[in-house]
Amino acid sequence: MTILSQAHAGALGAPVAAQQQAREDLAAAHRLAVWHDFSEGIYNHFTVAVPGSSDSFLLPPFGLHWSEVIASELMEIGFDGRQLSGEGIIQRSAYCIHAPIHAAHPKHAAVLHTHMPYVSTLTRLRDQHLHAVGHLEAQLVDQIAYDEDYDGLARDPSEGQRLADILGERSILFMGNHGVLVTGRSVAEAYDRLYTLERAARLQVFALWTGQPLRGLSSAQVDRVQDQIHNTPLHDAASTTYKPGYQLHFEALRRLLDRREPDYRN
Repeated sequence: MTILSQAHAGALGAPVAAQQQAREDLAAAHRLAVWHDFSEGIYNHFTVAVPGSSDSFLLPPFGLHWSEVIASELMEIGFDGRQLSGEGIIQRSAYCIHAPIHAAHPKHAAVLHTHMPYVSTLTRLRDQHLHAVGHLEAQLVDQIAYDEDYDGLARDPSEGQRLADILGERSILFMGNHGVLVTGRSVAEAYDRLYTLERAARLQVFALWTGQPLRGLSSAQVDRVQDQIHNTPLHDAASTTYKPGYQLHFEALRRLLDRREPDYRN
């Protein structure tokens, strides 16, 4: 598959440029997940819906270490399981989980599933909830749905549909006894959310380790944080150049990646 440069793609129209952007972002997310200790070698799965398509997503061939993922090798997979482009094998659980969730709602354009350590630690507790005991947690708690009924490996699309039904229109799913799934309208939004979630979970695990009582926030304090997130600007850039924090964060991470592992764009 020939992957066009951004300049060439732009000349051919927004859909082609958007598809190339999605490919590079998804490849970058896999590389960054290795840096941030979110990955398990060749296991777990990150996907993104193909821009301009309503029924397909991008997925790396199973068997690649996440540090090897590059944009041109991503496969296009239909929601019906057909391999529409690219070469390689499809991890069954990646299809069975991700296709139903992508199909459930347009806001689930990027779907990131990991067994990253701190959130996965919480999912192994009798009470797996992320509690509003601090600044980061208060920013996330309203986005989280909880699967309390672990049902083994995801080897059938019905399991993905079950998870999609629990997730609904929220963007984070705690999968009891398992791991976590995070979605976003873009790879940038989903990855920033994944990063923030793991840091919040790490702080909560550290706080629990002390054995001391937790200093919880009141519902009024959580509501205030939520109101500030949704109704006040993060920075003072002009409206014509304003970018949300998740976009600025992911662009910064990609700049680091460009210096150290630029081949992800290939």
